[in-house]
Amino acid sequence: MREACGVFGVYAPGASVARLTFDGLFALQHRGQESAGMAVSDGETMTVVKEMGLVTAVFDERTIASLVGDLALGHVRYSTTGRSTWDNAQPVYRSVGAAGFSLGHNGNLTNTAQLAASLGMLPGVVSSDSDLIAELLARRFLVAPEPDETLLVDALMDVLPLLEGAFSLALIDEAQLVAVRDPHGFRPLCLGQLTYFVAGQERRGWVVASESPALEVIGAELVREIDPGEMIVADHNGVKSSHPFGAERVEPRLCVFEFVYFARPDSRLEGREVYATRRHMGELLARRSPVDADLVIGVPDSGVAAAEGYALASGVPYGQGLIKNRYIGRTFIAPTPEARLSGVRRKLNPLRASIAGKRLVVIDDSIVRGTTTREIVRMLRESGAREVHLRISSPPFAWPCFYGIDTPVREELIASRMPVDGVCAHVGADSLGYLSLEDLMTAVGADSEGTGFCRACLTGIYPAPVPIDL
Repeated sequence: MREACGVFGVYAPGASVARLTFDGLFALQHRGQESAGMAVSDGETMTVVKEMGLVTAVFDERTIASLVGDLALGHVRYSTTGRSTWDNAQPVYRSVGAAGFSLGHNGNLTNTAQLAASLGMLPGVVSSDSDLIAELLARRFLVAPEPDETLLVDALMDVLPLLEGAFSLALIDEAQLVAVRDPHGFRPLCLGQLTYFVAGQERRGWVVASESPALEVIGAELVREIDPGEMIVADHNGVKSSHPFGAERVEPRLCVFEFVYFARPDSRLEGREVYATRRHMGELLARRSPVDADLVIGVPDSGVAAAEGYALASGVPYGQGLIKNRYIGRTFIAPTPEARLSGVRRKLNPLRASIAGKRLVVIDDSIVRGTTTREIVRMLRESGAREVHLRISSPPFAWPCFYGIDTPVREELIASRMPVDGVCAHVGADSLGYLSLEDLMTAVGADSEGTGFCRACLTGIYPAPVPIDL
């Protein structure tokens, strides 16, 4: 699985906003490794730099030093609606007369076709859902009597109610930073405050980011998570909050896989630390699905905390059995079976001395197609593992996501085609156990109905309209 994107924005007059944004994007690199970009405004000119590749490949010291301003917006991308090309790298920029703005988007709209048709656009006129949002806003600019500082916010108030699906947005114009979260809050977005000094004088700035570690890395303090359906505007007057969606549309549904897989372990979501939540998932998994074994290992990185929890609750020793190559990004695995198989071996290598002759409990966060899991099991057996018992710290992933996760069509999801014992046989494990939906809800602090969380990939119940019939 791949998550859509990471966004970062900062309003801090007099500070090195480009350097702050670079550090923030670096902390969000796990959310997108196809492209990186940054827009910086000095109040008169907005400069946009974006390119395919990792943050450190796109920005160097010279580039950062040349980007001077009071506001900055950064983005790292994975493609969902829109191909992985330079044209679709973000931030998206629009110059409209004397005005201009940049936009970064995390999520995936579900009504792009209808919106494009309503504007009279032929297929291909806009290259991504993010580009479509920018086009909708730009057209609102054109009907404004004259440019002013309320133009972007006014355009957003008109456009946002038209959008469906997942969209955590960050935008800047010449004078303000804006952040918006869709009425379901599918994707995370948080607000932070930055204290810094200019010529010996203390100042306060504002920061928005997809995850809280991006605030911490620049020394900003987490203020709170932005609410579903909320819009935040930060400028020289401070921070203002508004709610551009009708109250009837606001129904919080944070993607539960942010806790299972996507977010960094040191992130805080819904007031909870992700690492502790994953560890609790492992503890619950051990109680529901025990196995007589010699060693518990986690598949790096998102399976490690759950493996620690499983070992703690089961009494089976925890150890390392797989080493991850930290210099290979997630996009290194191409979307073909052959490339995925070779990619697993490039990214993961077994510790033979640790696992030879052992009965292993292998903890991973999910099984999507089954290709990667099957290869991991095969590698462990080739390295001498006597038994391989798979334990998955989430329920079976059986339905595609339309809200910002790049998952296959339903026919490619192995849990939609096979029962648990069939999946176990396909991947070559000695046994297979999943975390129950009930236990997952317990771990994330939800009630049995999953109030506040999207579980569509696990249940097939979609909280917002989807573009196809399933």
